[in-house]
Amino acid sequence: MNSLKTTFLMVLLTVLLVLAGNAIGGQQGLMVAFILALVMNFGTYWFSDKIVLAMYRAQEVSREQAPELYDIVESLAKKAGLPMPRVYITPQESPNAFATGRNPKHAAVAVTSGILRMLDRDELAGVLAHELSHIKHRDILISTIAAVMAGAITMLASMARWALLFGGLGGDDRDRRGGGGNALAALAMMILAPIAAMLIQMAISRSREYMADDEGAKISGHPLWLADALRKLQRGTRMIPLEANPSTAHMFIVNPLRGVGIQNLFSTHPPIEERIARLERMAR
Repeated sequence: MNSLKTTFLMVLLTVLLVLAGNAIGGQQGLMVAFILALVMNFGTYWFSDKIVLAMYRAQEVSREQAPELYDIVESLAKKAGLPMPRVYITPQESPNAFATGRNPKHAAVAVTSGILRMLDRDELAGVLAHELSHIKHRDILISTIAAVMAGAITMLASMARWALLFGGLGGDDRDRRGGGGNALAALAMMILAPIAAMLIQMAISRSREYMADDEGAKISGHPLWLADALRKLQRGTRMIPLEANPSTAHMFIVNPLRGVGIQNLFSTHPPIEERIARLERMAR
């Protein structure tokens, strides 16, 4: 179900990109924005592991340096049918974890020092199985594609704002001869399209989190391991917030950024209570 939801949202984001491009910049504006977004996000995707790991001062560890952590990852990777990823520890006290890498052969899992102190072996296995699921389903690629399209829409809106300053809006002379209707449509797209793109991108991220919970529970064989871990992580991240870059928030197993009420619409993660309830139903 979540896979179908992701597909639907990706199609919706594509349609929004086409509509925004035609309304705001015409075909030429659409192509320029898309190419710029593609180049930027391709670089981010290709070097994402190095960028994020450096951002959080992650240090790679061997079996000798972290035997229990390494053994858990190795055992779960075999169960999931994945190559052994590189294993990292970051110095943050806030309990959290993430996976990165452009494909399963170039993947890494990272955990904070805080999560190692907070969780027992079973709970840690539940978390790591979730992260390996992201690697297995190539979620980094999916989130990058979504970011490409959302970024292109945002760029189109920015181009339109500059066009307004110079007295032009729309794609070509034929479009502009359409009169005020085209201008109003372009103005509406300029305001609403970036917001809609962000909401869709966040919804895709939440859908992938549910899928990673489900698959991670299957990999570990114990849904309650992850459920128990999520309870502790919810308390731990509230007590010790993580100073995270918002652009990387979707990578963590629990949202490092706080949000309540309407801000949850822009959250990269579904509510932890719902995730725990789903896992408990799986266990039953």
